Amino acid sequence: MTALPSPSALLTERVEACFSQAEARLGRAFPRPRIQLNMRGRAAGSARLQTWELRFNPALYEANQQAFMEEVVPHEVAHLLVYALWGEGRGRNRVLPHGRQWQSVMREVFNLEPRTTHSFDLAVLGERTQPYACDCQQHRLSIRRHNKVMRGEARYHCRRCRQPLVHQPDTD
Repeated sequence: MTALPSPSALLTERVEACFSQAEARLGRAFPRPRIQLNMRGRAAGSARLQTWELRFNPALYEANQQAFMEEVVPHEVAHLLVYALWGEGRGRNRVLPHGRQWQSVMREVFNLEPRTTHSFDLAVLGERTQPYACDCQQHRLSIRRHNKVMRGEARYHCRRCRQPLVHQPDTD
């Protein structure tokens, strides 16, 4: 019986494929990043530009393997490519994390629609949340964000209707 490749081996393979695709499209070589499967929290992945590494969330990877390979890995690789091509920029030339350069890499190199956030079900994280609402929908805030609201340290707004989120205490 043949053993299945480990999650980190599959991620490494996909990162390599993304870099190969970018090199073929852009006509230049890029160094390969360090890859870690050790992220916690709600983010699926992150690119650390100065240390040239990619980090991925193992719980979200396990629950969403195909979407991870198709969307998350190219998304994070695109951040490194943008940094290699344009650097951080200064002042008016500042390169935004999901700005036009990143969007262009997503479209022109990976043939993907640039999306800044994932829509994975976060229940797999086993994270406790608190109910909040705005004018258009229900929201679930993490306990950390809820506590910041309760201490008056933060206010959160809906990205769709831009209204403030209001705590909806459970009525159980």
